[in-house]
Amino acid sequence: MALSARILSKSRQLCGSQSILQKENTIPVRFYAKEAAAPIANKGDESQRIQYTIQTRTQDIPDARTYLLILKDIRIKRGLTDDLCAEAMMMNALDKVEKEIKKPLLRNDKKSMALLTAEFDKINKKLGIRKEGLPKYEEQLELKISKAQLEELKKDALEAMETQKKREEFKDEAMPDVKSLDIRNFL
Repeated sequence: MALSARILSKSRQLCGSQSILQKENTIPVRFYAKEAAAPIANKGDESQRIQYTIQTRTQDIPDARTYLLILKDIRIKRGLTDDLCAEAMMMNALDKVEKEIKKPLLRNDKKSMALLTAEFDKINKKLGIRKEGLPKYEEQLELKISKAQLEELKKDALEAMETQKKREEFKDEAMPDVKSLDIRNFL
């Protein structure tokens, strides 16, 4: 017991479970963290993860074209669809601005970026997207992602239950109803 107390006092940030062997006996020892660790930046809901991914992958990109191509890549990898074809419209707006300034558009060029932003505002107006409605769109996206995650969890749970049902030791037990496993029933 003194050995486990010494180990615990020396390492307050450890978390887990281990065994210490002494001759022929095994002494189980558990370590608990004194404080919670700082949250990892990649944790959070799906819109926060996407925002984090965008920030990290685009922070060193100097030109607007590469920036938009990276956004397209992120969208495709996350499985998000461009139902409104806004991406193509944004690339057309970028082409228009680059023809107007006769050079590639750099992100630090404030005057030219203002032209691109004005073009984007025209596209948003055409599509019926208002800046005031952005929180609503974000909420809809989070809801869509959450529903997909729940469907995946449900599929995994049903698959695990079917696997358990096929095992010999569970042949005589009744399979629980999926709806009875809803957390709201226990609250």
